[in-house]
Amino acid sequence: MGIFPRSAFGQTVFFVAALLLINQIVSYITVTLYVFKPTFEQVNLMLAKQVKTVFIDWEEGVEVDSELSKKFFEITGIDVMSQKEAYRNGLGQAREYNLLSRSMSEQLNGSARVRISQGDPVVYWVEAPQAPGYWVRVPLSGFSETKLEFLVFYLSSIGFLSVLGGWLFARHLNRPLRALQTAASRVGAGDFSMRLVEQGSTEVIEVTRAFNQMSKGIAALESDRRLLMAGVSHDLRTPLTRIRLATEMMSDEEDYLKEGIIDDIEDMNAIIDQFIEYLRHHSSGEMNLDDVNALVEEVVHAEQQHKRVINFTMAPSLPSILMNTVALKRVITNMIENAIRYSSEDIEVVTLLEKKWVIIQVKDSGPGIPEAELESVFEPFQQGDQARGSEGSGLGLAIIKRIVTTHGGLVALSNRKEGGLCAEVRLPVAKKS
Repeated sequence: MGIFPRSAFGQTVFFVAALLLINQIVSYITVTLYVFKPTFEQVNLMLAKQVKTVFIDWEEGVEVDSELSKKFFEITGIDVMSQKEAYRNGLGQAREYNLLSRSMSEQLNGSARVRISQGDPVVYWVEAPQAPGYWVRVPLSGFSETKLEFLVFYLSSIGFLSVLGGWLFARHLNRPLRALQTAASRVGAGDFSMRLVEQGSTEVIEVTRAFNQMSKGIAALESDRRLLMAGVSHDLRTPLTRIRLATEMMSDEEDYLKEGIIDDIEDMNAIIDQFIEYLRHHSSGEMNLDDVNALVEEVVHAEQQHKRVINFTMAPSLPSILMNTVALKRVITNMIENAIRYSSEDIEVVTLLEKKWVIIQVKDSGPGIPEAELESVFEPFQQGDQARGSEGSGLGLAIIKRIVTTHGGLVALSNRKEGGLCAEVRLPVAKKS
């Protein structure tokens, strides 16, 4: 089934081409059986009568009178030749037809042979049973090879033009679907600004109208969600700020309480920031071409302040990728901070180029994560195994996955054979315009 296309456009063109091919084969067979065959049989019958006329007074073993043969040729165009003369005049290039030979044999009451030389004109060669070794040469000026070639050209042209017309028609039908696919991809990336023109067949117009309504509804929901999160963030931070202010005014004797309250307030602020970051959409309109190596190097330099060694190995001459610099910096920072949190040894950061992907890897030597949990940890509020700790809100990896997906990339975790975890982000190389 590898030949059969999977797209609706490809299937339409395939079925049109298949039907036309069957139609062409049937037409060719029909013309051959009901036009050419009866015509050649009729010609064969008339030639058989002429050959009978030629050999009315023929006696076996008697040489052909050259004068008589010449006069007969001038009147009828039919010539009688010995086999040697016939070969000199083109018998060797003639093709023998068994069907016509059998028909001629029936008409002449004996074993006859028929050969045809293609050319202009077509030449019939008949070896009659009345004169074995002699060939009757009959030129047929009304028949030529170009007639058959024209039929083949005509059928081929009609087939090609029909397939081309079917291809254009299918392309016209599928154009709105292609636009719908593009718009759906943009909505999935968080861009709700695109509105499709309602055109095409009735069914396609209905689907387009439904898509536009859906996109408008999702945009409204997204706007309401952002407004809600901004309000919740503001309403939560206000009392937290008052609590922080009140805590700072506590007496020195209550320092043991003050430190704990301040730490809790900072944790709550960090959790609120994570919720807002998770709900934020980084649309393709915010993306620009940038250098991955420079971005990773900047983050690594900033994270060196943790007094931890981070070994950065960059791939030379990486192509630029389309990115939201702030969002992608958040991804790399989160990956490195996770590695630092769960590993007491050096951290390794690597950039690679693999076909059409730019790869960023962050490797640590921590306890790793059980294989069964490597996929589930990307879900919101899911945390790794207790061996990796259970700090935070469980949104860090979910934020990473959402940002990377918005960039059209992939993110994965894998346990290293030598121990530890490898976090890998794959980003597509920007297509050249």
